[in-house]
Amino acid sequence: NSIYQIVPQAVIHPRTTEDVVQVFHLATQPEFQSITFSPRGGGTGTNGQSLSPGIILDCSKYMRQILAVNLEKGWVRVQPGVVLDQLNASLKAEGVFFAPNLAPSSRATLGGMINTDACGKGSRIYGRTSDHILELTWVLTDGTVGQSSGISSEQLSQQKTLPGRLGSIYRQVDDSVTQHRELIAQQFPKMPRFLTGYNLAKVYGSNGFDLNRILAGSEGTLAVITEAKLKLTPIPHHKVLFAIHYGCFDDALNAAQPLLDNDPAAIETVDDTILDLARQDEIYDAVKDFVGDAHAINLVEFVSHDSDHLLKQATQLQQHIEQVAGQPNQPTGHYRTSEPSEIQALWELRKRGVGLLGNRQGPRKPVAFVEDTAVPPAQLASYVQEFKALLDRYGLDYALFGHVDVGCLHVRPALNLQAPQDEALIREISDQVVALVRRYGGVMWAEHGRGFRSEYTVEFFGETLYQELRKIKAAFDPDNRLNPGKIVAPLGTDDQIVPLESPLRGQFDRQVPTASQSAYEVAFSCNGNGACFNTAPEQVMCPSYKGGLDRIHSPKGRAMLLREWLRLLATHPSSDKPGNTLVKLWHTFAKASGRYDYSQEVYDGLHGCLSCKACATQCPIHVDIPSLKAQFLHHYYGRYVRSHRDYLMGHIETLAQWQANLLPQLTNTLLQTTWARGLLRTLIGIVDAPPVSLPTVADALASRNAALLDPHNLAQLSTADRRNGVVLLPDSFSYFYEAPLVIATYDLLTRLGFRVYLTPPIASGKPLHVLGFLERFETVAQHTRTYLEKIQAMDLPLVGIEPSIVLTFRDEYAQWGQPLKVQLPQEFLLEHLERLPQTTVSTAYTLLGHCTEKTLAPAAQTQWQQIFTAAGLTLNLQAIGCCGMAGLYGYEREHLETSRRIYDQSWGQILPKTPQRQKYYLATGFSCRAQVERFAGWQPQHPIQSLQANLYS
Repeated sequence: NSIYQIVPQAVIHPRTTEDVVQVFHLATQPEFQSITFSPRGGGTGTNGQSLSPGIILDCSKYMRQILAVNLEKGWVRVQPGVVLDQLNASLKAEGVFFAPNLAPSSRATLGGMINTDACGKGSRIYGRTSDHILELTWVLTDGTVGQSSGISSEQLSQQKTLPGRLGSIYRQVDDSVTQHRELIAQQFPKMPRFLTGYNLAKVYGSNGFDLNRILAGSEGTLAVITEAKLKLTPIPHHKVLFAIHYGCFDDALNAAQPLLDNDPAAIETVDDTILDLARQDEIYDAVKDFVGDAHAINLVEFVSHDSDHLLKQATQLQQHIEQVAGQPNQPTGHYRTSEPSEIQALWELRKRGVGLLGNRQGPRKPVAFVEDTAVPPAQLASYVQEFKALLDRYGLDYALFGHVDVGCLHVRPALNLQAPQDEALIREISDQVVALVRRYGGVMWAEHGRGFRSEYTVEFFGETLYQELRKIKAAFDPDNRLNPGKIVAPLGTDDQIVPLESPLRGQFDRQVPTASQSAYEVAFSCNGNGACFNTAPEQVMCPSYKGGLDRIHSPKGRAMLLREWLRLLATHPSSDKPGNTLVKLWHTFAKASGRYDYSQEVYDGLHGCLSCKACATQCPIHVDIPSLKAQFLHHYYGRYVRSHRDYLMGHIETLAQWQANLLPQLTNTLLQTTWARGLLRTLIGIVDAPPVSLPTVADALASRNAALLDPHNLAQLSTADRRNGVVLLPDSFSYFYEAPLVIATYDLLTRLGFRVYLTPPIASGKPLHVLGFLERFETVAQHTRTYLEKIQAMDLPLVGIEPSIVLTFRDEYAQWGQPLKVQLPQEFLLEHLERLPQTTVSTAYTLLGHCTEKTLAPAAQTQWQQIFTAAGLTLNLQAIGCCGMAGLYGYEREHLETSRRIYDQSWGQILPKTPQRQKYYLATGFSCRAQVERFAGWQPQHPIQSLQANLYS
């Protein structure tokens, strides 16, 4: 999540403190003493804090245990890989939380928060991470394990007599602080946001001598933190949030100081750049009524356990807004809410700000390198004006947002880091910003750590205190083996601090030809924000990452793989040439014989993608990995031979038709035999192939005296025939494997008074696209498009059933013209609510939505709810992630274990175990229903089926 890119020697994933001790004991051997180590958490650092050419100790994969909770005493003990949202979700029912609130809370680890002394929204009342640390367990590079907490002077005296490094550490820190007490007080400004790391000013406080004030924010340069005991805070019972609208950012900024007179918990400002980008994002539907046409907003939040006190604060602010409204440079409007869902949506807008910036068009993208400066809040408006003038002199665009209540503003200038002239601006602008922020009595890094900006440390500490920091570093890490080059180098060595001009991502990316970058554009747009490192079971992003916590199997990881693949193709073009069948056979044989090919690593990373399309909208930058995967596979199989399974699964729509039309009963009989299932699993790699529906759709239509619409004779439909008509487009999966659903849809629409024209099953080509058969997919898509456009020309509405297929017509088909106007069932029914009869059945259903539907048609779930309400039924929407099937993925043998794991994490936790309750759970996706049947032994109904049963039973 920074502008830097450095390749480490290796990555180690420890599980316990003992693992880290073992690593360092091994590293003390003579042959390994040149190796350095850097601990890493969520990877969300914007300044490359954990990037290192040594060995990475990645604590995010396995050290994710919540070890103990003591609600009576108000603390929790955790490993460093626990994610902030993970912790707070586990504590919510107890009415407590870990207070520091970060924008990347869905992937920021507590170890990373400690190492950067992180803070965010609400820091005005909740402070920084270091304000909530009770005790830390850490390991030094010689394998020594230390524990630190606030201690008395008597305990400090004992600690200073300890042998080895522990005693040296306590002696040095105490000496540095006590010998320079007056200089520290003089050098450190008195402001809410100042300093991350080696915080000499806070070592002595209300709880005595606290070494954790040195460790917090030290960016892994002193010790590897392996456990933390943290203070818990009661969740406020009451909240009120104001979204105050302004005509421009300057007005919002200048209003912040008067707003502080009302003593809010937080004031956050968002400028027009982010609001304009949000209007193009899926988040906008949730906030559009709250932000209106504002060009900037202040989000002002009040929290309290006392409702009367909260009401008084909110009323005072309301009166202030009403008094000044309409005056020059004052609010143009506002929205006030106490509704938790609305508060969450508005704060989500603020959280998505950083990611949304990556959506800006053009080669220049807003980047982080001077983004977390802070000055005394009273000086903020003047400071920002000078900051903006500085950037304006360079003709740069930029976005502004941040925590104006504590004087911390995030500023991201837009640069093209592939252009050497823009790369040079990193140094030029940074030097000037350092001078500017010092003149205002502020600090360069108020929130996001130093990392590759460490060379400026001396500017803010002064030379004397800077040397004290070096002494402290030497006491902890005399050989400079922990994250060397960050913050300071140990006294007594000649080692240097990393320069600001360290290897940048753009230096790697510019080796890729423009044509290749254009073809894989969104892979290069990924800014590393890491929103895809999301483990929340109720959210759809990203199932393959949740299934194994391997960052390669995330949109960010896959984008990185593709960028490096394209770079290697550009620098070694002969290594990846396509060929004829004989050439493909040769390369396939060589690969099987062990020949290395980096494209195989890219294949492995992309092969784990479920193609659920969650990243296409849930990623703030819309890094659509399934589309990139299809492109890559198309290229990859120009060099290698495809498996028989690829051809079988890619043409499953045709195969299903053969199964159903030729020998459906024999097909089903074979699929039920042990030897046939074993053959499919062993030789082809397919598990749990679905049986053909019997009776078929054709049989059911014959009993209703209905017939399929002849696609070659559409002209037969007169104007009278078309009046009140609707064309039902059954996909191959519904038509051949779920005939009862197709017939239920036909019957429901017919009973609602429509003249229903059912087409033969439409081949969408979706499986071909997923597997990278792009040429064949284009042929199928063009043929289907031509047919469907003829129907559209007759002014007949087109309604599909399976969401993944309907949305293929609207998404993938869009590359050959306008998206097809094929509706989901709920979209069509919502236009005809007046036709729905009312039922008196007092039944409550629960809907679990399909991933692709929730991401590409975000209103789909609430549309079903509106339909059920209109029919007199209750439909509850269940927040849930992916079921783990995702079409072809779950049928592939090598993915079965991960598919089950994803299911167990989400759907398996929600679905009921008793048949009495199971009949009230609904699912819109064919693959979702198949997954439940596979792992739970029953199949949820489609909402259409429950409507049909309740309205016309």
